[in-house]
Amino acid sequence: MKKALITGITGQDGSYLAEFLLEKGYKVYGLTRRTSTVNNERIAHIQDRITLVQGDLLDQSSLSAALMETEPDEVYNLAAQSFVKTSWNQPVLTGEFTALGVTRLLEAIRTINSKIKFYQASSSEMFGKVTETPQKETTRFHPRSPYGVAKVYGHYITVNYRESFGIFACSGILFNHESPRRGLEFVTRKITRAVARIVLGKQDKLELGDLNPKRDWGFAGDYVEAMWLMLQQEKADDYVIATGENHSVSEFVELAFQAVDISDWKKYVAANKTEHLRPAEVDYLIGDYSKAKKVLGWKPKTNFKQLVDMMVRADVKMEKGNGKA
Repeated sequence: MKKALITGITGQDGSYLAEFLLEKGYKVYGLTRRTSTVNNERIAHIQDRITLVQGDLLDQSSLSAALMETEPDEVYNLAAQSFVKTSWNQPVLTGEFTALGVTRLLEAIRTINSKIKFYQASSSEMFGKVTETPQKETTRFHPRSPYGVAKVYGHYITVNYRESFGIFACSGILFNHESPRRGLEFVTRKITRAVARIVLGKQDKLELGDLNPKRDWGFAGDYVEAMWLMLQQEKADDYVIATGENHSVSEFVELAFQAVDISDWKKYVAANKTEHLRPAEVDYLIGDYSKAKKVLGWKPKTNFKQLVDMMVRADVKMEKGNGKA
């Protein structure tokens, strides 16, 4: 039985990856930080099938201890301070978690067992102010937030440990990927939850910032398969994971309202660009996943409309119930 250790297992991607690996017959361990309030909601349905171990990306010794305790074949680093807006308010903490945390984990692998295969969650936010369209593995990075900058560091330190120490270390440059398990602070989930509340009479308006930015949106459940496939190859490499098409925030909003049979969505939406303004914005992202398709045999299974419908239906169900997912 293969063993995998997932950092960020309680997050959106971590929960989907844990499910995927359990189906593959893995023994799954999850690294969790000690906090005063425990939020295991996303993994509650599989918690009796996984083993949680304490550790923190800020604490080198805890990472080494976790590796010695679990003896994993594969490590998936999905933990980070991952909310772009927060990265301006907490840039140093974002760097500690999202950048230096990768180094600490790679250094633990190097010293404990360099045969462990490593996956790093890189991000399309690294491209930022794009220099070519669509973006692929060789596109130059120009991040536009402390989060994006930290992810660039995490990406290149992964490449460095691969080239310097021969560690099987891969980075998946994942474009935006959503699901009903997306955090409420992210714009997609903010939209779908508001639509659910509006149709049920619990809310009157949905307030958003700029409706024009375009993103390449996929389903998180599809993307975790690509993470696994990267670690099954003979040679470690980096891959863009995307859908190859992009849609504006306004298109997302329109489809979300259509999912509950509301056609005149504009009367429910208030755009407040000033309130939601960021110091620097990323306007246009679209990924070229042809390398992943060719080498990994991967392609997205869920289209944009199916993704939005899925998220709205889940939020309607949640809002009709007791408020829990």
